[in-house]
Amino acid sequence: MAASGKEAMVWVRILEEGVFRFDASEAARAAAGPSLSFAVPRRREEPRAGGDRPAIVPVCEVVGDVQRVVVESTSGWRGGGEGGEGAGAARQSGHDAGVRGDGGESGDGAGRERGAAGAGAALRDGKACACYDIALLLLCASASSGPSTTRPRSRMSPPLPSGTSFYGTGESSGPLERTGKLVITWNTDAWDYGPGTTSLYQSHPWVLAVLPDGKALGVLADTTCRCEIDLRQESTMKFSASCTYPVILFGPFNTPSEVTTSLSHAIGTVSMPPKWSLGYHQCRYSYDSSEKVLQVVKTFRERGIPCDVVWMDIDYMDGFRCFTFSHRFPDPKCMVDDLHSVGCKAIWMLDPGIKNESGYFVFDSGLESDVWVQKEDKQPFVGEVWPGDCVFPDFTCERARSWWSGLVRQFVSNSVDGLWNDMNEPAVFNTATKTMPESNIHRGDANIGGLQNHPYYHNVYGMLMAKSTYEGMKLANPTKRPFVLTRAGFIGQQRYAAMWTGDNVSNWEHLHMSIAMVLQLDFELNSQLTCGWVRILLYANKAYEQIPGPRRGLSGQPFAGPDIGGFAGNATPKLFGRWMGVGALFPFSRGHSDKGSLDHEPWSFGEECEEVCRLALLRRYRLLPHIYTLFYLSHTNGTPVAAPVYFADPQDLELRKIETSFLLGSLLVCASTCPDKGAHESSQKLPKGIWLPFDFGDSHPDLPMMYLRGGAVLPIGLPLNHVGEAKLDDNLSLIIALDENGKAEGVLFEDDGDGYEFLQGNYLLTYYVAELHSSVVTVKVARTEGSWKRPNRNLKINILLGGGAMVSTHGIDGEDLHLTMPTESEVSSLVATSELELKKRFEMVRPIPDIDKPLGKEVAELSEIPIDLNGEDWLVKVVPQIGGRIISMTHLPSDSQWLHSTNRINGYEEYNAAEDTAGCTEEYKVIRRYREQSGKEESICLEGDIGGGLVLQRQISICKENPKIVKIDSSIRAKQGADHSGGFSGLACLRVRPSFILQYPTEVSVVFTASNGIKREILPDSGELTFEGVLRPNGEWMLVDKRTNLSLVNCFDLSQVSICKLHWGTDHLNMELWSEQRAVSKDTPLRICHHYEVRKIN
Repeated sequence: MAASGKEAMVWVRILEEGVFRFDASEAARAAAGPSLSFAVPRRREEPRAGGDRPAIVPVCEVVGDVQRVVVESTSGWRGGGEGGEGAGAARQSGHDAGVRGDGGESGDGAGRERGAAGAGAALRDGKACACYDIALLLLCASASSGPSTTRPRSRMSPPLPSGTSFYGTGESSGPLERTGKLVITWNTDAWDYGPGTTSLYQSHPWVLAVLPDGKALGVLADTTCRCEIDLRQESTMKFSASCTYPVILFGPFNTPSEVTTSLSHAIGTVSMPPKWSLGYHQCRYSYDSSEKVLQVVKTFRERGIPCDVVWMDIDYMDGFRCFTFSHRFPDPKCMVDDLHSVGCKAIWMLDPGIKNESGYFVFDSGLESDVWVQKEDKQPFVGEVWPGDCVFPDFTCERARSWWSGLVRQFVSNSVDGLWNDMNEPAVFNTATKTMPESNIHRGDANIGGLQNHPYYHNVYGMLMAKSTYEGMKLANPTKRPFVLTRAGFIGQQRYAAMWTGDNVSNWEHLHMSIAMVLQLDFELNSQLTCGWVRILLYANKAYEQIPGPRRGLSGQPFAGPDIGGFAGNATPKLFGRWMGVGALFPFSRGHSDKGSLDHEPWSFGEECEEVCRLALLRRYRLLPHIYTLFYLSHTNGTPVAAPVYFADPQDLELRKIETSFLLGSLLVCASTCPDKGAHESSQKLPKGIWLPFDFGDSHPDLPMMYLRGGAVLPIGLPLNHVGEAKLDDNLSLIIALDENGKAEGVLFEDDGDGYEFLQGNYLLTYYVAELHSSVVTVKVARTEGSWKRPNRNLKINILLGGGAMVSTHGIDGEDLHLTMPTESEVSSLVATSELELKKRFEMVRPIPDIDKPLGKEVAELSEIPIDLNGEDWLVKVVPQIGGRIISMTHLPSDSQWLHSTNRINGYEEYNAAEDTAGCTEEYKVIRRYREQSGKEESICLEGDIGGGLVLQRQISICKENPKIVKIDSSIRAKQGADHSGGFSGLACLRVRPSFILQYPTEVSVVFTASNGIKREILPDSGELTFEGVLRPNGEWMLVDKRTNLSLVNCFDLSQVSICKLHWGTDHLNMELWSEQRAVSKDTPLRICHHYEVRKIN
C-alpha cells in the first residue's frame, strides 16, 4: 500500500446528539464487522438525523499497511458536541441524512476518490488486513480560517490541551489515570500481574479524556481484534488494530458524566443482580469437600460475621470435568439445601476446557453437536488445561451457545445458585501465547462476524461464554435473576455477568491497585446559604462550595471487585484487615485465595483482624439499601455504583490523582493503603461542597472513613448476617447531610430482591426530601413510583452536624417527621463531644498486630517491605526477608518493567544449586547500605545463611559513574568462624535465577554470540536449553523485545560462569547463570559478578 498524505475520514451521526461514527472510507465502513459492544448492534449502523456536526475531526494517513487517523478539533470547539467552522473537515458519509459534505474538495467527488483508495487499503481478497493506527489529537484551526477541505492544515498545534487526563481502558493494572501508559486489549491469563502489565483478562478499547476545564470526550475503537491503546505521548491517544473498524466519538461534552452516560446508551447497562449477590462472598481454591464447605459457613454464623455466598472452585469436579461432581461432593443438592437453611447461597465454577475423553457425556454430546473450535484442518482443536487434553466450545455460533445453555440448565437443577466462568480468555497451558493458536477457526454467526480465525473472536470468547451461561440460567429458572461471574470479557459484558480483577497478589501494592482497577471498570445541588444554622454547619466542617451535576462511572462495568486479601501468596493480618475494610464497600465483595496459601477466612488472622472484618462487613450490610438502589439506578440509567472522586468536581486537577477514595453515589469512601497509617491519620482531599463524616459507632484505624455529601439522604438498614434476614417492615434509618440551602434528597428502591416483577411495576421507589425552615428540619416523602404499598415500619432520621455528631428523631415511614435543630453553642458542644468519643474509641481499639511494620533497624532488615534503590535510569525493589529477592526492576527512561514478582514467587533469586532449592525462606540481613545522599553509589549489600557453614552475599548497585546499569555482585563463601567448606554434599554452586516478564511472549527472543563465534537467536518455542563450554554466550546475552525495539542486556565474566541456562514459560523467561560446582573455603568463595542494561535495537 503506497504512502498517502493525511485525509479526513467519513462520518455519520448515530445513537444520539453528540455521538459520531468515523470510518476510514465508505469502503471501510461497509467492510467493518458487526458490533459486539453495542447492546443493539444495528444502532451503530443506523444514521441519525440532526444538524449537529462533529467538533473533533479524524484525519487519515496511510503508510505501508498502517493507517493513522488524527482526530482534529477546531478553534470553535465547545462542550456538548457543537463544532465551529472547522468541523466540516470530515466528510459526511453518504449514508447520513442528506448532507454530503461542505463543497469543494470535501464534497461528494472527493469522497468517492478517497473511498476507492480506502477500499484498496482495507481489503485484500475480501479480508481486512490493514493496521489502523488511530491517534486522537486535538488540533486548533485559526479563527480566521475559511471553509475546511478534506486536507488538514500542515501546521498543527499541540495535541489535546496540556493537563488533559486519560482514563478508561477497562481492566488495567497500575494507576487510575492512564496518562503515559500502554494498554493492549488482548485477553490474557495474567497470573501474578503487576502495575506494568499491558494485557489483562478483559478488553475495553475505550478511553475517556478529561480536559483541564473539566469537559470531556470518549473514544471507542469498536473492534474485537487485538488493539493497542497508546497513551504515552502527552495529551495524545493512539489506537492500532489489524482490521477494519469504526471509531465512535462521544462528545466533547461538558462533563465526564455526560460522556459515560452516553457510552451506556450504546453498550447497555448492567443486568439487575439478585439482592443476595450484593452480600459478602467467601471463596477459596479450593474448599474440597461438602464437609469443609458446610464447616466454613457454620463458622461464619457462629462468629457473627455476615456472609451470603460460598464458592466451589474446580476441586468439586470429578477430575476437573465440567458439569460433574467429585466423590467428595456426593450429594451436592443436599449440601446446598443445608446451606440454604442457614441463608447461604452456593456458586460453582465452569471452565470452557472440556476434557477430550470419549465416554464423558459432555464431550460426547459436544462432538455429536459439532460445537468445538476447529484447527485449520477442520478437526477439533485440542489444548491442555486443568483436566489435561481439552476441546473448547465455539461460543461464536448459536449452535454451541444453545448446547452450552442446555447443559447449564440441567446443571442448575442441583440447586445451583450462581455460576463462575474462569479460564475463558481462553487460557491454554504450555503455550507461549497462553491461548489457542491464531490459525484456529471459529464458525461464527453471520450477525457477529461469520467464519473467522481466532484473533477476530479472541477478546469476545469470554463474553460469549458468559452470555451462554446467563441464558442457560434463565432457561432453568425464568423467574430468577441469573448470577454469573466471568474472568474474561469485553466492553458490554455487564449485560450478562459480574467480573473480578483476576489472580492478584497478597501485598500492599495490589491492595492499592485494586481500588483503581474497580473504578476503571466502572446529584443535583444548590449553592446559597439561607440560614444561620447551615452557616454553623459549614464552619464546623470547613466545607467548600458545592459543585452540581450527576455522577457516572468510567467503562460501564459496575459489578466488579478484586480477590479481597489477594489470591496468590499469604496475606498478613494487617493487610487482610485493611483490604477487607475497603473491599466490603466495593460493588462486588468476595474474599478468594490460592491453593497452598494460608487460610484467608476473616478469622484466620487473629481476633483483632477478625473484629475488623466483622465491623467492615456489618457496614456493608447496613449500607445494602443504598447499594441495591445504586444497582437499580445503574440498571435503569447507566449510572455507576462506584466512581472516582474527581467525578465530584472534574475541574479539580488534584482530585484526578486520588486512588484511595471513591464515590458510592453520594457516599464518599476514603481508605488508606499505607501500612503505617490508617485512613483517619491520612490527609484526605475532599471535593468541593459539604462532606460530613459519619460512622455506625464502628470507627477503627483499619477501616475507611465515610463522608456524606451535603444535600444527600442515605437510606440505612439493620446489621444482618445475610440478606435473607431482612424484612420489608424492618426499621429504616435515613442519614441526612443538609446542603447550603438547608435541603437534602435521596432515593430508595425496594422490591422482592429477585426475579423480574419490578419490570411490571411491582416495586417501591421512594424519593425522600429534607428541608430546613426556621431551625426545624422536615423530612418527608416527596413522591413514589411503583405499585407496592409502603410497609408499616419505623423510621429514624439522623441529621449530621459535623465531626461525626448527629441529632436524631423517630417516626413512621411515610409520615412527615420534624426535628428542631440545636443552637450554635449546642452544635459546637455536640461536635466536640463526638470528636472526643472518637478519639477515645481509637485509643481503646485493639490494633491488628503489625508484623509488617519495621520497629527498629534489626526488624527493618528482616522486613517483607521492599527496599528501593533509586537511580537515574533504574528503580529496583529488594525484599531482604525472602531470600533477598529482587521483586521489581524498572527501566525509567523507557518505562519498561523487565522483572516483577510477588514476594515469594519468581523475581530475581540466587541460591546454592548443589541443593537445588531456591532458599526462598532464608532471612537475609542488610549488612551495608549506601544511600544516594552519601555521595556514593546507590547500593545494598545482603547476606543470608544458607546452611552447611555457608553464607550467600549479594551487593546490588546502581553506580553513579554509570547509572545505565544495575550491577549485581554475588558470592557463596564460608561463614565466619566455620571450620569447613560447607554444603550438605561438601560442594556448592552459585545459581543466579532471574525470571523476566514477557509482555509480548511471541515477539521476543534471546540473542548472543557463543564463545565459538556462532551467532544464536533462541525463540520462545525452544523450551529449556543449557549452554556449556564453547556454546556459552561470550560474556553477553540479551532478551530482545521486537515490539518495543528494546533489549535487556546481561553482561558477565565468562570465567565465573560454567553454565548458561534458558527456560521459557508462557509469560516469563529464566536466564540463568551457574558457577562451577566445588568446595568453598574462606579463601576460595564462588562468585558471579554481572550487570544489566537496556539498549535500543534496530
